[in-house]
Amino acid sequence: MTWRLSKFNVVSMVFGFTFLYLPILLLVIYSFNASRLVTVWAGFSTVWYRELWNNRGLLDAAWVTLKVGLLSATIATVLGTMAAIALSRYKRFHGRTLMTGMVYAPLVMPEVITGLSLLLLFVALDLNRGFVTVTLAHISFTMCFVTVVVQSRLTSFDRSLEDAAMDLGATPTVTFFKVTLPLIWPAVAAGWMLAFTLSIDDLVIASFTTGPGATTLPMKIYSQVRLGVTPEINAVCTILIAIVSTGVVIAALINKRRLVREARNERMAAMG
Repeated sequence: MTWRLSKFNVVSMVFGFTFLYLPILLLVIYSFNASRLVTVWAGFSTVWYRELWNNRGLLDAAWVTLKVGLLSATIATVLGTMAAIALSRYKRFHGRTLMTGMVYAPLVMPEVITGLSLLLLFVALDLNRGFVTVTLAHISFTMCFVTVVVQSRLTSFDRSLEDAAMDLGATPTVTFFKVTLPLIWPAVAAGWMLAFTLSIDDLVIASFTTGPGATTLPMKIYSQVRLGVTPEINAVCTILIAIVSTGVVIAALINKRRLVREARNERMAAMG
């Protein structure tokens, strides 16, 4: 049975994609506007990208965002992978239901509630809000996304490969690093990219948990936009869009490569 696009489906897709991506496209186009007035086109120019390098406030915020994103994504990937292994390998253990709920809760929890809860926690622990608290907050809400991605890969993982390695004398630790991790690595990398993208894109949670000297780029952009959109804002938003889009494309390519590899292995197993 073949599926054909009807005129209604085509028109719906065009309107849908236009509604979603036309504002982003206009932002990117006007980042190359020669005029300081963001609503008046005065010709193509890259002057605002050069001016961006002289904007110390935006550069400092971008550096903080990059550091928070790299550190939180790495730690969240390690913790999320461990949680995924525990949930997929150990079907019955004391507290499994509670752990599952705690892992999946940030997926459906409004960011305002998550940010306020973390703020109250940091105040109760008497932690000075800054780089450390923002990083901890991003770890807490990005770890669940890594867990979901890695756990979906582990559900279809052939455990006979691990059994064969341990039958040959490998310890569980060696088996994990030599057999399991290389096979689930595309999912782990995709989880890291997703965690990094969510971290550099976060505004709400960072606003609750930040402090002096730890202003992230989305917070800086939001604070300046309230006073009026400037060409430098368009330029830095375009760079941010490029980074996020690159991360999404890389994650998609990694996942596609994994699917192709699995299909090839299945064909080889069927032939053998």
